Amino acid sequence: MKKILNLLPAGLVLALATGCVNTELMADVDPSADLVGLDTFYVAKFGPDERGIEAMIAAELNAMGKTATSGADPKPPAPVDAVVTYEDKWMWDMTMYMIELSIDLRDPETNYKFATGRSYRTSLARKKPEAMVAEVLGEIFGTESSGAAE
Repeated sequence: MKKILNLLPAGLVLALATGCVNTELMADVDPSADLVGLDTFYVAKFGPDERGIEAMIAAELNAMGKTATSGADPKPPAPVDAVVTYEDKWMWDMTMYMIELSIDLRDPETNYKFATGRSYRTSLARKKPEAMVAEVLGEIFGTESSGAAE
């Protein structure tokens, strides 16, 4: 009985720690969408974002061989194949980290969302924002990431 009581605190810590590791990665693409035919993108800055996630998304698209620009205006300054919108959510756990990133691809004329991807990572499974951008875009396009820093 004493052995069981001695192991109880370790088991409790293990159970709590494993509950803190949670990851979700998903993408949903309209079956009629031709992602291969998309070459030019405009990444519209998410209003509350002060960390430059729009520039990270544009940089990853460029690393994937696409042509991407970004800016604060919701409308692209020049014709593009798709407008990229996103939403980032941050959490505090000893340091600030991105807990969730959602990226949407939209038709520039109709604003129809034809592809979406999402990464959700709790504190013990956290990645750098650049790596989360790469994994979400990789999931949407069905490719490996460019190798952004983990």
